[in-house]
Amino acid sequence: MICLGIESTAHTLGIGLVDGKRVLANERRLYKPKAGQGILPRAAADRHAEVFGEALASALAKSGVSLRDIDLHSFSRGPGIGQCLRVSCCAAKFLASKYRKPIVGVNHCQAHLEISSGLLSMRDPLYIYVSGANTQLIVKNKRKGGPLFSVLGETLDMGLGNLFDVFAREAKFGYPHGSEVAKLAEKGSYYPLPYTVKGMNFAFAGLLTSAVRSLSSHSREDACRSLLETSFSELCEASERALCLTGKREVIVCGGVAQNKRFCEMLTMMCEPHRARFGAVAPEFNADNGAMIAYAGIVEYARRGADPLRGLSPDGYWRIDQIF
Repeated sequence: MICLGIESTAHTLGIGLVDGKRVLANERRLYKPKAGQGILPRAAADRHAEVFGEALASALAKSGVSLRDIDLHSFSRGPGIGQCLRVSCCAAKFLASKYRKPIVGVNHCQAHLEISSGLLSMRDPLYIYVSGANTQLIVKNKRKGGPLFSVLGETLDMGLGNLFDVFAREAKFGYPHGSEVAKLAEKGSYYPLPYTVKGMNFAFAGLLTSAVRSLSSHSREDACRSLLETSFSELCEASERALCLTGKREVIVCGGVAQNKRFCEMLTMMCEPHRARFGAVAPEFNADNGAMIAYAGIVEYARRGADPLRGLSPDGYWRIDQIF
């Protein structure tokens, strides 16, 4: 089965083509806000719409597939920014209607999980999901009748990616913010910052405020190093607690922040005494992308069938533990 997946939850327009478990194409186009700004929803959505045709044509050319060859259409239904989500929803509904093919609305967070476990060949992992707006510890439920996934712990205020982005904007960094913070952190030294873990939940607002204030007395390199080490340590502590509770023998980190090498290094060390296998897919599939939407579309179509075209709309607040 060939599935076309369209991703547009935030700053990325992604168009991917997947045949079974084989990725045929994975095109991405980014909306980049001006220095010092966050994402402007209307501007991002307009940018996605402008480059959609080009990205689709490129994906089809690279895969050698025509629109008539596609068996299933999928799109990122949520969570995400409303204006951006409407781009993928409208495009997928148009294509599915024109070619009379089934359509599936996919949860963006689930897509990160599905492509990671599929490409890593892991059957029952603890997922550490770290993106801009979402930071959660997730497991898949085996018992039928309830939600497909359970959230064991999560951020109480902001996502890990947003923590780095807001800090970078306050410190007048360039774009992209997260990679710039990580780059400077490699040259810095650690100093203590507020650390908040409550069971398997964690919080970053106090850490952010203190890190920004500390820029007046510490170098940017030292502030970045301390911010990363503290936030990653919070997640490692909560993740280890979840690992002990569940007895899992597999751990996956996924989402945009999973591309950070230092974080993966710390999680690997956390897993070793528990003899748990640790994994992270290639950066291409941890960044927001269309292939993960296509991959999850095939999984969801096999599990529950197609969605009705009429009434299918975005849901910007669709949590992963609301999937049934």
